[in-house]
Amino acid sequence: MKEKVKYGFGPHLMFDLYGCNKEKLSDMDLIFDTLDKFPTRMGMNKIMPPYVFKYTGSVPEDWGISGVVLIAESHITIHTFPDKDHAFIDIFSCKDFNTDFATSYMINLFEAKEHEVSLSARGAEFKKTTKHTEPKPVEDLPRIYTH
Repeated sequence: MKEKVKYGFGPHLMFDLYGCNKEKLSDMDLIFDTLDKFPTRMGMNKIMPPYVFKYTGSVPEDWGISGVVLIAESHITIHTFPDKDHAFIDIFSCKDFNTDFATSYMINLFEAKEHEVSLSARGAEFKKTTKHTEPKPVEDLPRIYTH
């Protein structure tokens, strides 16, 4: 059987969330748990445990929590700025996903008062076959934190 070729890599959903709940933006466990469980909710497959860390730079009010989870389909990242009540979130996948659910979920999770959402189709000229096997989800991975 000949494989069909589909063009385009997949959706890239990006959020700028303003006026968020500062406690949630500061909560390393919340960020970890979100990155740990959200891929499964979206029908995606983690290929590593989330990596979450606290960032403190040369500008004191720019501190925050950042985290990433690599998924077989690409990645999900969260960057928070608690003193500025702001979060940046990216969900990039080679597989279609429910962008409306993802948008509602993230806005509600951080209790954003305002938001900007951008959706783009990545890799318009990327060739991929439509027949492939899905990796099995990885369960019970250890937490990775750095301070």
